[in-house]
Order: sequence, then structure tokens, then C-alpha cells
Amino acid sequence: MVIVGKSDESTLIRDARRVLQENIREWGMYIALLIIMTIFTITTRGVFLSSRNISNLINQTGYIAVLAIGMTLVIIISHIDLSVGYLSGFLGAVAATAMEFWHMSAPVSILLIIILGALAGFLSGFLVGQMKIPAFVATLAGWLGYRGALQLVTMHRGTVVITNNAFNAIGNGYIPDISFLPDSGFLAGIHQMTLALGILIIVLYIISEINRRNRMLYHKFKVSPLHLFIIKMVFMSALIMVITWILSGYRGLSWTAVIVIVVVLLYHFIMNRTNLGRHIYAVGGNPEAAQLTGISVKRITYIVFCSMGILSALSGILYASRFKSATTTAGTLFELDAIAAAFVGGASPSGGIGKVSGSIVGALVMTSLTSGMNLMGIDISYQYIVRALVLVAAVVFDVATRNKKEEIV
Repeated sequence: MVIVGKSDESTLIRDARRVLQENIREWGMYIALLIIMTIFTITTRGVFLSSRNISNLINQTGYIAVLAIGMTLVIIISHIDLSVGYLSGFLGAVAATAMEFWHMSAPVSILLIIILGALAGFLSGFLVGQMKIPAFVATLAGWLGYRGALQLVTMHRGTVVITNNAFNAIGNGYIPDISFLPDSGFLAGIHQMTLALGILIIVLYIISEINRRNRMLYHKFKVSPLHLFIIKMVFMSALIMVITWILSGYRGLSWTAVIVIVVVLLYHFIMNRTNLGRHIYAVGGNPEAAQLTGISVKRITYIVFCSMGILSALSGILYASRFKSATTTAGTLFELDAIAAAFVGGASPSGGIGKVSGSIVGALVMTSLTSGMNLMGIDISYQYIVRALVLVAAVVFDVATRNKKEEIV
């Protein structure tokens, strides 16, 4: 009996090591985020992991996270977009001006800037896809142009204070609570609606993973051993439950988090379950081969940059509503934060590789670094250096894992 136990244990360890080596590129960012959060929780004596701080952290990540999703798609097709930061700030200022001085309602203002964002993305796509201008140059021109446009919009008014409560609730509001159980005992002060949604997400996650595994088995693809699959589901479910419990201890799930979750689910579905997603990866992997198979590289370029413009508009909405204003400095360095989040999240500088979920984790890593170091009272100059080192480490990790995989092949 003892020998069997040892054998089973060694098999489990061997399988776990093999699966970790095969998926180190995907799991590395999750491990990094866990390490960062653990370190800051210890150094701040639990303040970092408090309900209030985690809630604020998620809200701070929102406007960068949506940009990082769009940037991941741009990087997958081997391009870059430097214009998104000031485009986001400019569109946020347009929304503020539309509501405060043109007397438009919040829904109409939001629709207006989303259309403008799509048009801005179409322009970038035209310059890159049709005119064959390098994306770096085309979007650098956009960076300069939108910065000037932002200055023009805010020149005479300076900071535009937004007084529309419905709009401001997007960046500062929380979903309403509905009590399913008596508000007493361990549920005292707990946001039960958030807790219920967390349980629903866990159930949907488990069903999705089981269906995905069954599809892979049906098509005779290689899958991880059953015991490791179960361990993974238990671990991820526990992680979701812990985050949900922490959030439910403050004010619950914010509308910013809801918007980010919806965007993540939408883009995850597009990239993993549709022909469009497969075509985007194909263009990023080898545009010449993709063109020969009948995929329009030009069309994919237009779609990806239009998507980036729409997400820039959404980022501008989240930022302006969070701070209840539009300023002349809105959008500064947003593009660099988005690029960093995409690379830290596993996107490859060489193109063809990247995941929507990875970009969110990358955004959380970068925002967690800032939040944790602020709580520790570390000077801003050192914060930039630490973030730079993390970004370099992410790119080195990408190159190292890619070279190792090529050596194995």
C-alpha cells in the first residue's frame, strides 16, 4: 500500500511538472501575479488584500485593461498602436463637452464617441493596411494629432467637470445588492449579489472547461491528465471565490468590473470560437501564408484597428467617468501601459501569440505593482524602474520560452 501511494505521488508530481513545462508561457503570468500579490500583502500587513484596496485596484485597472485587450490583438498581427492613449483622452474630453456644453444625454454622448473611436481606428487601419505605412509611424502621427485635438477641446475651458450622475456612475458606481439570505452571521455586511455572481461564474467556468476538454478528446487532441485537470479547476474556482469574497466585503462588484468582464468574455469568444479570431492569429503567424489561403490581410488589419479605436473610446469613458472630469493630461502614457500589459500578459513581440485573458492579467500585474509600492511609500522614481524591470523580464521570458520550444521541435 505504501509503495502504491509513493508511485501515485511520483506520477502526480511527474505529470504536474510536465504540464507546467508545456504551459509555462501561459501560466507564468498567473504565477507572477500571485507572487506579487503575496509579497505586497505581507509587506503591507494585509492592507493590499483588503476589500477596499482590491476594489479600488480593479477600478484603476479598468481603463488600461480594455486598452490592453485591443493592443493584444494589434500585437498579434505584428503591429503596434501608439495613438490610443491620447485618442482615449481626446474622446473622453469630447464626451464631457457633449454632455456639459452641447447638452447631450449620457447614452447619446457615449454612442457618439464610440463612433468616433471606430472612425479613428479605421483611419489607422487605412494608413497601415491600404497605404502600407508602418504602424509605428502611422500611429505616432495619431499620437501627435490626438494630443493636439485634446489640447484644442480643453484649451478655453481647462478641466471640464462632468456633472452627469449616470455617466459618473460608470466609473464610480457599484451593482445594487439583492439579499437572498438573512444578513447575519458570516454574511453580515456581505454584498450577496456579488457573491451570487461569483458562484455563477464558477459554475460557468467549470461547465466551459469540461465542454472544452470533451471537444479536445472528441477531436483526439492531447489533454492533461484527469487528476491535474480536476486540480486546476479546483484551484481556479477557489481563486475566483476568494476574489469574490474580498469584493463582497466592501461594496461589491463595480460597474467598471462588469464592463471589463463583458469585454473580456466577448473578445475571448471572438478569438477562440470564431473564424475571425482564427484569421487574426493566422495573419499574425504568417501574413503571406494567410493571404495565400484566402484570408484578406487588409480586411483583418481594418477590423483590428477599428476594434482598437472602439476600445480606446471605452477607455476614455471609464477614465473620464472615474475622475468625473476631462483634463488636458488625460490619456498620458496610457498607450505604454497598454503595451506593457499586453507583453507581460504573454503577447509576443514577433506576433501570432497572445490571449485576451493574458492581457487582463498583465494589466493587473502592472497596476498591482503601482498600488503595492504606493502603499509601501516607495518613491515614484523607483516605481518606474521596477516596472521597467518587470517588462524586460516578461520579454526575456517570452524569447527564452520560444527558443526552448524551437529547440525541442
